[in-house]
Amino acid sequence: MAEEQLVLDEAFTRCDEILQYLDAEIAVPAGDTTGHARLRMMADRREELRRADRGLIFGRLDALDRTVLRVGRVGVPSAGDDSDPLVIDWRAPAARPFYTATPVDPQGQGRRRHIRVDGREVTGVDDEPLDGSGAGELVGEGALLAALGERRTGRMGTAAATLQREQDEVVRADSRGPLVVQGGPGTGKTVVALHRVAYLLFTYPQLAAQGVLVLGPSLRFLEYITQVLPALGETAIVSATCDTLVPGVGVERAESREIAEIKGRGLWQQALSRYSASLVPRPVDLELVWEGERYTIGEHRVARALASATAGHSYHAAGALFGQQVHHLLTDAIAERSEELLAQMEEGFEDLLARFDAGITRSDNRAASNGTTGTDVDGELTEEDLERLHDRIAADSGVAATLEGWWPTRDTTTELRRLLGDAELLRRWAPELTDAEREMVVGEPQEWASSDIPLFDALDDLLGDVQPNEEQGEFLTDRAAAQRDWVYGHVVVDEAQELSEMQWHMVMRRCPSRSITAVGDIDQAEAPHRHTTWEDAVGAAFGARWAQARLTICYRTPLEVMALTGPVLQNAGSRNEPPRAVRASGVEPWERTVDEDGLAAEAVRIIGELSERWAGGMVGVIAPRERLRALRAALPDVPVLSATEAKGLEWDATLLIDAPGITAEPRGWNGLYVALTRCTQELGQLLVTHGAEAPR
Repeated sequence: MAEEQLVLDEAFTRCDEILQYLDAEIAVPAGDTTGHARLRMMADRREELRRADRGLIFGRLDALDRTVLRVGRVGVPSAGDDSDPLVIDWRAPAARPFYTATPVDPQGQGRRRHIRVDGREVTGVDDEPLDGSGAGELVGEGALLAALGERRTGRMGTAAATLQREQDEVVRADSRGPLVVQGGPGTGKTVVALHRVAYLLFTYPQLAAQGVLVLGPSLRFLEYITQVLPALGETAIVSATCDTLVPGVGVERAESREIAEIKGRGLWQQALSRYSASLVPRPVDLELVWEGERYTIGEHRVARALASATAGHSYHAAGALFGQQVHHLLTDAIAERSEELLAQMEEGFEDLLARFDAGITRSDNRAASNGTTGTDVDGELTEEDLERLHDRIAADSGVAATLEGWWPTRDTTTELRRLLGDAELLRRWAPELTDAEREMVVGEPQEWASSDIPLFDALDDLLGDVQPNEEQGEFLTDRAAAQRDWVYGHVVVDEAQELSEMQWHMVMRRCPSRSITAVGDIDQAEAPHRHTTWEDAVGAAFGARWAQARLTICYRTPLEVMALTGPVLQNAGSRNEPPRAVRASGVEPWERTVDEDGLAAEAVRIIGELSERWAGGMVGVIAPRERLRALRAALPDVPVLSATEAKGLEWDATLLIDAPGITAEPRGWNGLYVALTRCTQELGQLLVTHGAEAPR
C-alpha cells in the first residue's frame, strides 16, 4: 500500500501540473478557428482530469519481462518526453490484459493488482497471481466483491476497475453492425454498455463529431445512469427514451396494451410509406402564368420531372426538386415562345429588317462600345438572359403559389391523424390489419399515445422537412437533441427487449451505419409485443445481420435470491438458463403475511426495519400497479414502483408486496422475475391475505 500511495501521489502531482498549464492556456483568447478547436480540446482534457479524482489509479500489471503498468480512469503522461506514462487509460490497448489475462492465458503478465482508493488515498490492494497459484474464478475478486458489497446510492457507479473478462469482451467488441447482448439480472449489462460507449469514443474519436445516443426505458432510469459517462470522461452523449426522442412531440395519454401491440408492428413502416407515396401528385398538364401569359408544361414532361424528383427522396424534398425542374421547364417554354415570335416577325418584315440590318452594320461600333447584347440587339435570349429569367421565375410568388396548390406542404400531425382516424384509408394503405383492428385504431382519441410516437417519426421522415434544419445550440448534444433527423455515430439501447418493431425502425433511422449496441434480457420483457426470442425482437429491423453476446455471471443479485428464480422463469416460458450468481449475502429471503386492512401499516414498519439495517444504502418497494397509489401515500420517502418501473434499478434491500398480484398482470411472471432480482443484499416478501391471519 505504501508503494502504491507513492505512485498515486506522483500521479496526482502530475495531474495538478497539467491542470495548471491547461488553465493558463485556456485563459488566452483564441485567434482563429484552429485556436478555437485547440481550446475545446484542452477544455475537454481539463474536465477529464478533474473528473478522475475517483479512481485515478485502480490497477497494476506486472509483466513477465518486469514491465510495470498502472491502469486508471485516464492516461497521465510522465514529465519527461521519453519516459513511460505514469498511468495508462483503461480503454487503451495496453490495458486490455488487466481485464482479460487469466492463469490459463496470462498474456505475458505475471501478476494483476487491484488498487482500492478513496480520493487521493490508497485504502487497499488485492494481488492476483497469473501463474496459476491461488487464482479465483473472478478477475480481481477481492476488489469486485468489495464494490458489490458497498451500499447503493441511487446512482449507478462506474466499473472500470472491476470489469470481468466476458464484460470486457463486449466493451471492446467490433463496432461495425448491431451487437445484441443478452444478460440476465445482475450481469452488469447496463454498466457494460456505458463503458462500451466510453471505449468507442476513446478508440474512434471521430464518433464524438456525430455523438452517441443512449436510449433507456424511462426518465427515472436515465437519471440513475446519468453520472456514469461523465465520470468516464465522455460528454458527447444524448440520452432519451423512445417517447422523448422526437423533438416537439410527446406522450399525451395512456393506451391499452392491445392497441400498443397493434401500432407497434413493423407493418406500419410499409403502410406509412404507401400512404406518403399516395400524397405525391399524379402527372397532368401543368398550367403556369408568367407576365400575363399562360404556359402549359405537358403531362409527359411533368411525368419525367416527377420520376426524377421522387427517386429516393422524401415528399417535401421531392417537391422542392420538382419545383426546381419546373422553373427550368418554364424558362425553356418562355424562351421557345420568344424565339417563335421573333421568327414570325422576321417572316413578315424581311425588307424592313434588311434596311434595319444595314443600319445596325453602320452603328455596330456603338453597340459594341455600350455593351448591349442579346434581346437588346437581336431579340434572342443569351445564357445570361436565361439565368436572370430563371432566377426571376424561382422568386415569383405566383409561380410558387401554383406549385404549392398542386404539390401542397403537408403537416405530419394532420396527415397521421387523418390516416389513423379513417377506416377506409387504413383498409387501403394498411391491408395487413383486420377489420376489428382497424376499428380499434380508428376509435382511439386524437391525443398522442406512446405507440403513436414511432408512427409520427416514420411519417415525418417520409414527408421530410419543409426547410433544411439549422444548427441549434453551441454543443453537439443540444444540436442533436433538437433535430429529428440527426445521424449518430453509435446508438446504445438499454432494456432492448421492450422495443416494438416500429421503435426499432426509429433507432435505425438515427444510425443507418447500424453501429448499435442493444443490451437487455429477453426474459424480463413486459412490453405488449409478443416477442419471446431476440430473433423475433430485432429481426424486423436487423434481418439476419446482427451478432449476439451473452453475459452469464450474476454479480449483483445474491445466491440466496437467484435460487428462487428457476420456477419463475419456467412459468414465464423462458428458453434461457438464469445467470449464475457468484456471491452470497448471508441473508436468506423471507416472507410475512398481512391482511388487506393492515397492509400499509405493516409495510411502513418493515421499511423502517430495512432502512435501519441498511443505513447509508437504498431500500425500495415493488408492488402491483393497482396498489401503488396507496403505498406511495403511506411511504412518501421511499421508491414504490411497479415491476416495469423498477427495471434496471438496484437497492440494498427490496420489499416485494403481493407477488401473486404481479403475476396476474400482463406478462406477470416476467415482471416477478424483475422484482425478485433488484436487491444486492436482502429480499423480503409481504403476502396479502383476505382473512384475519396474523402476520408472521
